[in-house]
Amino acid sequence: MDNGDGYFGEGVAATYDQSSAEMFDSSAVLPVVEVLAELAGDGRALELGIGTGRIALPLAARGVPVHGIDLSRAMTARLRAKPGGDAIGVTIGDFATTRVDGAFSVAYLVFNTINNLTTQDAQVDCFRNAAAHLSPGGCFVVEVGVPALRRLPPGQRIVPMYATPTHWAFDTYDTATQELSSNYVEVTGDRSSYRSIPFRYVWPSELDLMARLAGLRLRSRWSDWTGEPFTHESEQHVSVWEKPAG
Repeated sequence: MDNGDGYFGEGVAATYDQSSAEMFDSSAVLPVVEVLAELAGDGRALELGIGTGRIALPLAARGVPVHGIDLSRAMTARLRAKPGGDAIGVTIGDFATTRVDGAFSVAYLVFNTINNLTTQDAQVDCFRNAAAHLSPGGCFVVEVGVPALRRLPPGQRIVPMYATPTHWAFDTYDTATQELSSNYVEVTGDRSSYRSIPFRYVWPSELDLMARLAGLRLRSRWSDWTGEPFTHESEQHVSVWEKPAG
């Protein structure tokens, strides 16, 4: 773990865009930007876990003022180095508790980032923090996977992600604590490396309760950013909670 940057320090930041290249493709980015731009309207957007600017930069290019919160200076340095990155305000800190000035029409957490908060208390705090930043009628949006426990046979805790002659990746689940870790092994020549990142998986119904505790109510839930219905077969969901206007 890189000092001060959590699990997303220089070692991860240097190759993040390349290792997640499919998520930077326009087919993955544009539907997200369309939804967030519509929710933002004439207001501002707050990205929790802004990272290298995958969503913030194209959203800002649509004319939506964007501010971000992120713990990793290494990740946000990559954002700053991109065209338009120096025009986006970023506050360094834990997005579960860090406050910034002003009110926002939409706050959002994408690409499973809610799972980077590894306790239920931190996830509850995040909902409260998002709600505190929203204007009345504003929305909090979360994109996150549905826990893949259906893929676990009895007695098994590991779900492989991919395996090649030089790279292995697998997730490890603890159903008693909802702890999840993503683990990566890489072999280069006669050297090998191992990296493990902890997460906490969370259910849609649990997120709804967190939203209620923060004074938010569910407006919409889809299986993806195009608005496809959320069903028992959905592997992820995009959920929108609204802060009452009254």
